[in-house]
Formats: sequence, structure tokens, C-alpha cells
Amino acid sequence: MQPLDIAIVGTGTAGSASALFLARQGHRVTVYEKVMDPRPVGAGIMLQPTGMAVLSALGLVNEVVARGEPLRHLVAETPSGRRVLDLAYADLAQDLYGVGLHRGVLFQSLFRAVQTEPGVTLKLGHDIEDLARDERGHFLVERETKRRFGPHDLVIVCNGARSSLRDDTAHEKIVRRYPWGALWAVVPDVEHRFTGRLFQVVKGTRMLSGLLPTGLGPDGSTPLVSLFFSLRADRLDAFKASDFEAWKAQLLRDMPATEPVLAQLHTHDDLLFSEYHDVVMWPWNVGRVVYLGDSAHAMSPQLGQGANLALVDAATLAECLSSTDGLDDALFRYSRTRRAHLGWYQFVTRWLTPFFQSDLTPLGLVRDSLFGLACKLPIVRSEMVAMMSGLSLGPFRRLPLHSRPPRLP
Repeated sequence: MQPLDIAIVGTGTAGSASALFLARQGHRVTVYEKVMDPRPVGAGIMLQPTGMAVLSALGLVNEVVARGEPLRHLVAETPSGRRVLDLAYADLAQDLYGVGLHRGVLFQSLFRAVQTEPGVTLKLGHDIEDLARDERGHFLVERETKRRFGPHDLVIVCNGARSSLRDDTAHEKIVRRYPWGALWAVVPDVEHRFTGRLFQVVKGTRMLSGLLPTGLGPDGSTPLVSLFFSLRADRLDAFKASDFEAWKAQLLRDMPATEPVLAQLHTHDDLLFSEYHDVVMWPWNVGRVVYLGDSAHAMSPQLGQGANLALVDAATLAECLSSTDGLDDALFRYSRTRRAHLGWYQFVTRWLTPFFQSDLTPLGLVRDSLFGLACKLPIVRSEMVAMMSGLSLGPFRRLPLHSRPPRLP
């Protein structure tokens, strides 16, 4: 394919990864970001083998993994100690593992690479609100000034679940906010107590709390750990007005492992609240506009796949553009290629989330009775680990893994 003039909206995971892949293919890439000085912020995420394979293709995997915490297991249990989930990456392959990571580490690594990549132009401080088109190509319209940027041959939208740029197409789509979100805190783990696993405690369907080892963060040498606690969005104000010490005491009873984390939390303001969206659309290309990451398929974080799916999006789009002659054909090929993987994870996420975050109390009893037993069945366990690893395309189908995670010391 001849070199294209490509606009990318957003410097998040999908946007920065796409910019790197496409600039290295010889395209002229302009990245528009509404923040004037983007910084590495966020809480803990899980980097899976799929995401690491994409970072390997970009030459960034070693520096990212070096600041993360290798994870071998995912464990969920009730306050009484009854195992609900107990999954190990080794049940799928001995060399597989996940990485607990501060989101800022991934952002920083990708963004620094974008800043120094020949063929990429960064336009910071431009809040793109609308798309426009004429015979010359696509234009991007800034929110406050209404200034137009372009023309561009292709626009890649990567500006998150709340993107207003989905409204500029005739595309059918569903965008819903999840009723449940999560309270987060990232604190130092000076004694490095939290290693090797994501540990969660569930109590009915209204209490889900977890401890995610989060590596070293974007800067510093002290290990971090992320605490998360599920909460309905409409109960946030009531939580902020409640007795904080009483909340800590209850969580400590339900999850004693939180003690060194709770000791570092003193007020409601020490916790941040994140809300989540469900975005459904297909195909993900409309004309010469294509949507990647959360702007295309945001979902509940129950399976911890958001950053990994965004990275695979970027790699797949680049592959389709490099191996298909026509731009329109390449974009349709992208949507067809990603449909099985993304559709399966969206389906499973919607099916699984109510068992962990909902007002449907009987589902908690079903989960506690059946999920632990299912983990003991080798064939089911293997499928569950494939799902956790980001590799599942549906029952007994796997996404090809083009490179293995780096070897650990």
C-alpha cells in the first residue's frame, strides 16, 4: 500500500501503539491529544501474554515487564476461605505468566517511543470533537476553536469509551455506563508482601475486593500494590458520607490481607472511583474512519483485558494495512479479523460480570458452588486460563501467540 496520511486521536494504549506500527511502515502519522502535557497516571492493570507479544513486536516488552510484577496465579475466595477461582498460567503453558503493572508504565513507555519516532507528528493540547469530510479527505474539528486539521487519508479513533467521535458516523452502536464501578488506591508495598498472584475476595455479588501487585510504577524503586473495591456508581455519595474507619474495619474482617494497605488509607479522598462503559459496535470501520480500543469495544474490567485488547487492535490494523492493497479493503479486513476475539470477550464479560458485581444475590450462591468445582476439571480449567491469558477465541479456539513472554530471572 502507498504511504498514507493518517490521523490518530488519542495517545492512550491503542493510539500510541498504532502510531508506532504505522510510522514504521512508512506512513505519515499525526497524533492528536487533548492534554497538553500527558503524564503517566492510573492504577493497576494486568498485562497478559497477548499484550506482551505486541510490545515485543514494538521492541518495548523488556522495559515494560521490568517495571511490573510477574503473576502466576489468579485466586478468588469467600471471606471464609472457600475457593471460587484458582487459576495458574502454567496449566496452559509453563512459560506463560501475567504482569501486574501500573498503567502509567505502559503509557510512559509507548508515549516516549512515539515522541522519538520518525514519521510521527504530535499535536498536543487539541481536543478533537468532530469529524468532517470533503473530496480531499477527512478533517478533525477542535472543540473550542472549531479549527479544522487535515486533510487525512485515514482517521484512527482511540480516545476512549466516552469518545464523541462515534457520533459523527451513521454507525449503529450501543454505549451504556455500567451501574457498578470500583474504588482504587495504589500504595507502597515496602516489604514486598504482595507477589505472584492477583488475590480477590467475593461476598455475595455486592462485594468484590482485590489486591493486585503493581510493580515499581513509572518512577521509583519501591514496589506498589493496588487495592480495588467494587461499588455501585449511585452509592458513591453515600460511601463518601459514611464512616471511613467502619468501612476499613469491615473490609479488614472480610479480607485480612488488606491490613498493610488499609493502614495507609486515612480518608475517603485516598480512594479514586473509576466507572466503566459497555460499547458495542460492528464493524469498527466506517468509510475511512476506524475505531480501536475502548472507543470501539469498552467493557467491564472483570477479565482484565482492556489494555491487551487495545494492543492487539493496533497490531492487527497495522498487519491489515501492510498486507492488503486497497485501504477500504484493509479496514473491512480489520473488522472481520477482530470480530471473533473481541466479540467473544464482550460476550463472556457480560455473562460473567453479574456473578461478581450485581444486585442478583442468588448468582453469588451459584458462583460459590460451581466455579470452584469447574476449576478442578482439566478441560474447563484450560479454557479458563486461556480466557485469562487473552488468548481465547471461543471454546477450544486460540489466538496465535507470535512471541512468548520474556524469560524471568
